[in-house]
Amino acid sequence: MSKAFTRAQDGEDEEDLEPEVKQPQGVKNYITPAGYARMKSELKQLLDVERPEVVGIVHWAASNGDRSENGDYIYGKKRLREIDRRIRFLIKRMEIAEVVDSGNKEQDQVFFGATVSVRDGAGHSRSVSIVGMDEVDPSRGRVSWISPIAKALLKARVGDTVTLRSPAGVEELEIEEVRYVDLP
Repeated sequence: MSKAFTRAQDGEDEEDLEPEVKQPQGVKNYITPAGYARMKSELKQLLDVERPEVVGIVHWAASNGDRSENGDYIYGKKRLREIDRRIRFLIKRMEIAEVVDSGNKEQDQVFFGATVSVRDGAGHSRSVSIVGMDEVDPSRGRVSWISPIAKALLKARVGDTVTLRSPAGVEELEIEEVRYVDLP
């Protein structure tokens, strides 16, 4: 029988099936205090503001009668499933998170939470911040501590030259500065 003729169970669409949160085997879920606070804030916003608001809309739309052609009801139920999926995801990630405060680290050696300024062979400088997997934002220079560049930089000191092996090739990077700052 074709999938087109099967019915989802209990009103679940295929899009409702959340992929399992995959944590690489043997890898801890480190996170900065600011990253954990952002996740906690998002969870609170979803639970205290967005979800109750959408539940109210769905309740109102359901009271209007015919639900099969009620756009507010259909969209509201879909949005409620999205919110619930995100809440489950955040709770799972926060349960396994290990908050690492790197404020008292040596200022010349690279560890988790460091913001590192590097110069490549062509003389171009850039900064990267080594953060947890849930905080990655390449556009702001935030890389996961398990990324190739972070692995190359970890435990190096100011003045060291490290070798970055990435899909783009091999690159030599000189560490110009290491600092530990609170990331907004």
